[in-house]
Order: sequence, then C-alpha cells, then structure tokens
Amino acid sequence: MDFQNRVGSKIGSGGVASWSESNVDRRERLRKLAMETMDIANDPYIMKNHLGSYECKLCLTLHTNEGSYLAHTQGKKHQTNLARRAARDAKDSSNVQPSLSGTNKAPLTPKKHVIKIGRPGYKVTKVRDPITRQLGLLFQIQYPEIALGVVPRHRFMSAYEQKVEQPNKSHQYLLFAAEPYETVSFKVQSKEVDKGEGKFWTHWDSDSKQFSLQFFFRNERGPILFEGLAPGVQQERAPIANPLNPYSGQTMRKPTYISQ
Repeated sequence: MDFQNRVGSKIGSGGVASWSESNVDRRERLRKLAMETMDIANDPYIMKNHLGSYECKLCLTLHTNEGSYLAHTQGKKHQTNLARRAARDAKDSSNVQPSLSGTNKAPLTPKKHVIKIGRPGYKVTKVRDPITRQLGLLFQIQYPEIALGVVPRHRFMSAYEQKVEQPNKSHQYLLFAAEPYETVSFKVQSKEVDKGEGKFWTHWDSDSKQFSLQFFFRNERGPILFEGLAPGVQQERAPIANPLNPYSGQTMRKPTYISQ
C-alpha cells in the first residue's frame, strides 16, 4: 500500500493510513490467517445460497465471497456466538445424561431384535346377532410358533394412520401382532363398534395357539320389530351364543306379554 505524499507524513516515509484503509488491511490479514488455519469445507456454519453468496448460519450474516466469510469467523461477533453455542450444548448434554454416581444412573434396557418368520394363518367369519340383528365379524388367528410368554395384541387403526393405501374415511383397519410373526391388518367398515356386554370379546387359547376376536357394529337405526310379535309384546333378550362353546345360548326364551 502506497502511503506517499500524505498529510502529516514525512518525505520518503509510508505516510498515515486512513481508518478505512487500515480496516481493509486488517481484514485482509485476518482472511489470509484464516485460510491457513481453517478448513472451510468442514465448517458447519457456512452455507452457499442460490445467488452465489455465502451465509453464516450461526450469526445470520451475508458475505460476497469465501474471504469475507473467513474474515468474519475471526471477528468478535462470530467468536462470541461460538462461545454461547458451546455453553448451551454443554448445559443440554448435562441435563440429558444421567449422573454416573449413586442411584441417579438410569438402567439401560437392551434393544430387542426379533427376526420375523412370516404371516400367521387366519379365518374371518361374518356373524349376526340373533336378537338385535347386528352384523359383526369373528377373527381367528393361528400362531403355532409364537414366542414363549407372548400374548397376541390387537388394536383398531384409522385409515389416516397407515401409509400403504390412499386414506378412505369409509374404512378402518384391525391389527393383530405377536412375535415373531409379522403384524397383519384387516380392512373393515368404518362404523362404531358396539363394546357392550357380550358384544365384544377376545380369547387366547394357549393349547391350540389360536387368538379369537369377535365384535358387532352398532346399529345406526332403531330397534327392529320381529315378525309375529304384537306391538304390546316385549321379548326378553336371550344369552349371546359363544362360538367357542356350542352348548351355550341355544335355547330361546318365550316372549313375555305385558297387560295393558
């Protein structure tokens, strides 16, 4: 830099540089120093935008070239933000990690890795309540190679929870799961399930390794009048037949007449 013939300078000397020139010279020295000591390819805070300029994700500043960004990394603002970020990360890590002394140490549970052996066999039967005329379904799932001590589980899933098919609000899914078998799902109508007494039941037969589930859909309309009954006749409800016990609920009770 030529500092000749400036005000306040001696003849033959460099002269007095202005504040802007000194700032340019300082930033140039910092850029050269940063390029020698830093690897910009491994800097997690630099980002090149679609305009070709560079951004500092830590300080939210914009730079025209790499040299300008490197000079910024040696500045006070960037160094202060780096210290704040390191202090916050240390505080977060101390809160997450439990203490290694005393009873504060959390027990570690090993992650289970189960090898699936395929889908289980199943049988689906349509059923109807003989009294209320409600429609229902009986699911019988066979798990001959089920793991020791495992009981099959089930749950209803909305059509918007799954990612295999396009969601359809008129359907829902019934899932059955038991290790080491794959989880199977059945698409059923999206109607309200009647979970009243005798309407919804499950049974796990540990001898035959079969899991049974039966449910009925709730009637959307009112009670249905049976053929052959007068309007003043009230029929007592017969016990619901259990498919697992063919001798239960077979005898229908006679109608009871109400005097008016």
